[in-house]
Amino acid sequence: MSKLLIVAGLEDKCAATSRGLQLAELMDLKVEVVAFAYANLKRLKLDQKGMSAVKQRLLDQRRNAVAAQLDRVAGPGHRVKVSVVWSENIHPWIIKRATSGYAAVVKARHQSESLGYTSTDWHLLRECAAPVLLVNRQKWKKGSAIMATVDLEATAKAKQALNVEVITAARHYAEMLEVDLSVLCVIDVPTLLVDLDLIDATSYAKERIKELQPALAALAKKTGLPVTQFQLKRGPVAKTIVSEAAEQKAQLVVMGTVGRRGVRAQLLGNTAEEALQLLKTDTLTLKP
Repeated sequence: MSKLLIVAGLEDKCAATSRGLQLAELMDLKVEVVAFAYANLKRLKLDQKGMSAVKQRLLDQRRNAVAAQLDRVAGPGHRVKVSVVWSENIHPWIIKRATSGYAAVVKARHQSESLGYTSTDWHLLRECAAPVLLVNRQKWKKGSAIMATVDLEATAKAKQALNVEVITAARHYAEMLEVDLSVLCVIDVPTLLVDLDLIDATSYAKERIKELQPALAALAKKTGLPVTQFQLKRGPVAKTIVSEAAEQKAQLVVMGTVGRRGVRAQLLGNTAEEALQLLKTDTLTLKP
C-alpha cells in the first residue's frame, strides 16, 4: 500500500489536502487527489451539446481550484495526480477506488446530527476497505499525543486482530510524528443493571479490570508496547474516548469500526460514529 487518496473539499483551505500531503511526505507515499463536481443540468433546458459544454466548464473550474490549492500547499511544480469526477454522490467512487491498495483515504470531516441523513463520512466508515482519516480543521501541534482505543472484551478473532491492527497503526503514526502514544481500554458498566441495583458500578469495574489483565498483557506482548502505555477507564465507551482524548490533548485518535447496513445503520451508530460526533480531533478508523 504505497498510495494515499486525498478527497479535496470545496473550502479554499481544505485541511484534508494539507494533512494528506504532510503524511504522504513523512510516509513516502504517492498521492492522488480527487475532487468532485456536480450540478443538475436538466433544469437549464439545453441540448446535449450545450449540457456537455456546461459540464466541461464546471469540471475545468473545479480542476483549476484544486490545482491552485495544491500550488499553495505543495508549491508550484508538484507532481500530484488529480482526478475530477462528475458525481452527485461521491462515496461510491471513493469506496471503489480505495480497494486498489491505498494506505488511507484522507477527507475533511463532515458532522451531521440528522437521523435521516447518512453523510459521506458514515458511508466511508462502514464500507471503505482502506483506513479512513477524517480531518478536523485544527492543525497538529508539536508534542500532542496520539491515542489508540481498543476493545479488550472482544472475543471474536476478527475483532481481536483488529485491536492489534489499531495499535500497530497508531504506533506507526506516533513514531513517524515523534509523539507519545497511549492505548485506551474502556470498561463499559451495564447501566441497566446498575439502575436496578443488581450490581455495584465500582465493584463491577474493578472486577472486570482484574479479569482483563491477561488479555491486556497478551495484547501488549503482540504489539510490542509496554503495559504502562495501556489505560483502563470506566464509563460509557464513546463519551470516555472523547473525554480522554481531550484530557490527553490528542491530535489523532485511532480506533476500529464495524460497519452496519440498512435502516439500523442510520438509527444506531457504532462506537466510532458516536465518538466522532463529539471528538474535536482527527480520527483514523480501521475495519476488520
